Order: sequence, then C-alpha cells, then structure tokens
Amino acid sequence: MGRLFGTDGARGVAITELTCELAMDIGKAAAVVLTRHTDHRPKIIVGKDTRISSDVLESALCAGICAVGADVEILGVVPTPAVAYLVKKYNADAGVMISASHNSVEYNGIKLFSKDGLKLSDDIECEIEELILDKPEDIPLKSGTQIGRISYSKRAPRDYINYLMRTIDDNLSGIRIAVDCANGSASSTAEDLFIGLGANCKFINNNPDGTNINKDCGSTHLDELAKFVKDNKFHIGVAFDGDADRCLAIDENGEIVDGDKMLAIFAKMLKDRGELESNTLVATVMSNMGLFEFAKGNKIDIKVTNVGDRYVLEQMLEGGYNIGGEQSGHIIFLDHATTGDGQLCAIQLIAAMKAADKKLSELASICETFPQIMINIKISEYAKGKWQDNEEIKRAIADSSDQLGNEARVLVRESGTEPLIRVMIEGRNFDTINTHALKIAKVIKEHCPK
Repeated sequence: MGRLFGTDGARGVAITELTCELAMDIGKAAAVVLTRHTDHRPKIIVGKDTRISSDVLESALCAGICAVGADVEILGVVPTPAVAYLVKKYNADAGVMISASHNSVEYNGIKLFSKDGLKLSDDIECEIEELILDKPEDIPLKSGTQIGRISYSKRAPRDYINYLMRTIDDNLSGIRIAVDCANGSASSTAEDLFIGLGANCKFINNNPDGTNINKDCGSTHLDELAKFVKDNKFHIGVAFDGDADRCLAIDENGEIVDGDKMLAIFAKMLKDRGELESNTLVATVMSNMGLFEFAKGNKIDIKVTNVGDRYVLEQMLEGGYNIGGEQSGHIIFLDHATTGDGQLCAIQLIAAMKAADKKLSELASICETFPQIMINIKISEYAKGKWQDNEEIKRAIADSSDQLGNEARVLVRESGTEPLIRVMIEGRNFDTINTHALKIAKVIKEHCPK
C-alpha cells in the first residue's frame, strides 16, 4: 500500500486529512503522469458523490488539473462506474471520482482511472505519489493561454443510464423492486434506470442533503431495506453504497444475498449458457467458504486475489475471465464494464430472476453461507504496516489457525480504506470461531503499536 493511495484511491477525513491542498496536488501530479504521452491538449473528466465536502475538493482538484494545462469536464454527481465508462466514451485522457464510497460523511476520497477506464496500477500510483511527496518541483505549471479550461457535462447521467439499459435483453416488468440509494450517487441515476426498464419500484434513501450519505442506509446498513421488502411483499430489494459501485440484495423473505451468493448465481448462469470464460470465477481472500464449496460442487474453477476490486480486475484481465467480485458487493462483469458497478449488478440479478422464473431465495440457495465473525479494531496511523510484526499478535493468529485446522479459516488483515485491522474467522461452528476471533482481537488491542 502506498503513502497516499490505499486499495481504492486516496482517502481520509475530508479537509483535515484529505486537504484541499492535497487534492490540488493530486490533480496536478495525476494530470502530468496520466497525460504524459498525449500529443493533444489533455482532457480529464471528474465525477463526485453527494457528500458535503465533494464540491470543495472538486474545486481544488480541478484547479490542480488546469494548472498543469489539462482541460476538465465536470460530470456532476454520478456513480464511480459512470466515470469508468464515460472516460472512454468521451475520449478523455483520464477520469477522477471524488468519493469515499461506503464510508461515513466525514471521509472523502479521490479515485483515478486511466483512459481505458481502469483503476491505476500500483506502479502508476507510486509515480504520482513520488511527484507529490518527493519531487514537487518536477510538476510544470502553465500560465497565460496554456492554462486548462473547465466545462460542465449535462448528459453524463443519461449517457451512463442508456449504456446500462443495453446490457440486458429484456425489461424488468413484472418484478416489484425496492431500491435503497444510500443518499449517494445512485440518487442521480437509479430512478430513471429502473423505471425506464419497466420495473415496479419504490425508492428509499434517495434524497441526499450532503450530510446523510450512507447514514443508517445503503449496502452497509441493510435492516431498513430488509424490513421494507418483507413488509411490502417486494420480490427483491437492492442496496447501493455511496458511490454505487457496490450492490447487495435482499430476497423476498428479508434475507441478505451478499456478493458471494451473487457471484455463485452469475457464474452458474454463465456456465449454463456456455459463456463462463475458462470455466472460472474470481473472488478474494474474504470470500466465504461456502462460495468455494459451491464452485467445487459445480465443477467451476475459482481464482483468489487480495481484497480490492482492482486486484480482482487485474486477475480477470490476466486470465481472460469474465465474472469476479467481492463479498461486499463489488461485482465485475468484464463483458460489460471495467469496474464494479452496483446498478449493473442489480439489473443483471433481476434479469436472471426473470429469465429463470425463480424467486431470489431459490437462486441464492445454490451457495451456502458458513458462519463468519468479523471484528474491526481501530488503530493509529503509526500502527499501520507495523502491527503484524508484533510477536504476541503473530503467535495468537498462529495458535488459532493451528487449533481450528481445516474446520475453519482465519484471516487477519489491515483495511485498505480505513484505519482498521479486520479479524475474520469462518467455519461451521459459530461458538468456536467466535471464541477465537475475540481472543485474537484482545491480543491485538493489547499489543498493537500505539
């Protein structure tokens, strides 16, 4: 993990950690690195989510981009995957999304995309970091008529919606859907998308005010949607996160259908159609053991990556695979998109229900979910990258792994987006894995560097 960029861009508390000055510097350095080999006046598109700090950071970022001679086209409030799609459609040289995704309102982030709509490699992010932190004098500023211009797109949400609608062959008529927009980016697109596809919809948490993004709603807080679906007899509920690159679902009984279950549904659907490339799906180390049991039972190969949809995508591109994702709801359909896309995932899932003429609970039953415990432990900035060297912590993790053996799986990792250590254990016996997770968490709290 780099000095500025984690697994999903640069992120921190807006204004105090992710400062206006840093946003401007990222704009300058990213524009220099990503447009270095162009033979024309560069253009970079910029989108944002609905949080109150996005406007401020947008202004600083765009000032930095223009200061080195690149033009900016501002897209307004759009989902992250819209930026990934539109950077190619608009023939831009790079794309930027201002969002902290699923994080609460005080955070914000900056995600960068290449001209191909791909998240940047670690090497390119390191090059940008070096310019900002080590060689700021190597950033050439422009003046006079060489300064970049800012323009505003009025068509971005509609262009993105039209693209999504073309990814399914049928409409969504006859399906009753509850949609939770998390008071985030999906609020700008979901209503036109789902109603345009003929669905019978109700929308909740689609009135952003700058302060309510992800607040007790969306894919990280599913209780309200689950109750809403069950009480009102919807066929399905779908929930997005703040920038709508994730989707989780609720079945007709109010039960959660997570990213692992959706991966199983999509992989089986593609295999049945003869469209599962290399008979393989891609998942991460956080995927539930139930997904691996599903793959084994259905004779589907599974490739495993580190956490982060960028690493899933890298594996998919390298191996030529067309479906992959994360338990958290980042699902990548490489036949249609270059990044996780919550709304694309939602309409593909609903289309699968309609094509199979099955309830969501029936489709999801092909993948068992093993009991899983997740404990998040907040750590200081100083502890990042150092905690795993502590002997007591290493011993606690090793002891639990040895005692649990093949009956469970232990994974302890540092978050790439928040100052947290995540202790995850899964297995068939809840009480056993809970005991071990609590024990490891206690040791981390006691011995983590302060």
